[in-house]
Amino acid sequence: MNFSVENMMLAGSILLIASILASKTSFKLGIPTLILFLAIGMLAGSEGIGKIYFNDPHLAEILGVLALNFILFSGGLDTKWESVKPIVWRGIALSTLGVVLTATVVGLFVHLVTDFTLIEGLLLGSIVSATDAAAVFSILRIKNVALKGSLRHVLELESGSNDPMAYILTISFTYLVTHADASISLLIFQFAKQMVIGAFAGYFLGKLMVFIINKIELDTEGLYPVLIMAMIFFTFSSVHVIGGNGFLAVYLSAIVLGSNNFLHKKSLIKFYDGQAWLMQIVMFLTLGLLVFPSRIWPIIDLGLLISAVLIFLARPIAVFISLSFFKMRLRDKLFISWVGLRGAVPIVFATYPLIAGIAKAEMIFNLVFFISVSSVLLQGSLLHWVADRLKVTVPAKARRMTALDLELYDTIRSEFVEIILPGSSGAVGKPIVKLKLPKPALIVLIVRDGKYIQPNGSTILEEHDKLLLLANNKSILNDVCKTLGV
Repeated sequence: MNFSVENMMLAGSILLIASILASKTSFKLGIPTLILFLAIGMLAGSEGIGKIYFNDPHLAEILGVLALNFILFSGGLDTKWESVKPIVWRGIALSTLGVVLTATVVGLFVHLVTDFTLIEGLLLGSIVSATDAAAVFSILRIKNVALKGSLRHVLELESGSNDPMAYILTISFTYLVTHADASISLLIFQFAKQMVIGAFAGYFLGKLMVFIINKIELDTEGLYPVLIMAMIFFTFSSVHVIGGNGFLAVYLSAIVLGSNNFLHKKSLIKFYDGQAWLMQIVMFLTLGLLVFPSRIWPIIDLGLLISAVLIFLARPIAVFISLSFFKMRLRDKLFISWVGLRGAVPIVFATYPLIAGIAKAEMIFNLVFFISVSSVLLQGSLLHWVADRLKVTVPAKARRMTALDLELYDTIRSEFVEIILPGSSGAVGKPIVKLKLPKPALIVLIVRDGKYIQPNGSTILEEHDKLLLLANNKSILNDVCKTLGV
């Protein structure tokens, strides 16, 4: 193919359209969309019908890092702190200790059954140690599966916070393979420094995002997504420059931002959800192009063996040990063990050994690709069946009662009242975002001069506005009334 701008745009648009259309088939079959995205990329590659030759791990890494920034930010933005707060230590245990244990078990096994050195085996284990719960949630949504208790929140927090840990392990063991005389104690210090700096910087920059968005008062609403995009890139790069973990900082800053009120919150969350999907498609297609199927066949036997150890041994060991500090039902732990799907993140991390020029880098990349695909196909396809057998789903009748597709889903709907705003109210003339309403309370509709207004953070309240309020209970409703001066 002649790589002119027009031809590249044509090929890119065809691949995107094909991926989106294929996702409908994926939803019906209950298979995560990433499998079809990867397959389309492979079909378009040099050994497929598209004959697009792509063998640039550096470019794949750049695209992967950019994509991960958007995916982590969107996931953090949609993570409600009130929901994950009760189980935060469980999520942290899975995303730290769980990742280390998974990498260790897989690494030791690979070292024992192959000619990999211990460090090379641990490198492979580190690369495949991160899970992709986003793939799980796509299946649960399509199959209309609702999980009991806090299971969903545990998986949500783990999936968003375990990538930074896997990244640090991958970088560390890549360095150890290429520098045999490296100091282990120095690497441990670097690990601790990255996590601490990333956590503190993420929290601080998240608060800064809230302040800037609410104070800058841009004339054009369309500039707000651009502003946030710039702040995402600034967060990742600046934290990386000062020695912290940029991925962790991006994820935490998004949680802080999403847990506060800010202008155009609903539209911005939807925008970045769309951006995350775009980045996932681009990342999967790129990784599919990077794979040469003919090089996968020779390692299938070993790949199946490592996949079996990862799914049936390493993941359960990591989950049961990590969650042994908490009181949880056996069936919940078994389900979390099964949900350890590997996705595109391990494949992105597998480009790092390629870039470093490690001797077994190509074999590692092909193994990681096969392990990720087989994990998603097996665990993803049986996810609904496993959830039903373990009885961790909400009964169908209960789901039908609460299946209202509202953005108010996470608010307990117990107090729904109407308030007319008097002229003496201190809220008159102020935008809603500056009222500091209690978080469980929400202004869902404004009636003004016979017209209905769907409010957002920038909506300025006026005298005699009729406000339809939603609150958890009467106590919170009283606090709202005091805030509004009624």
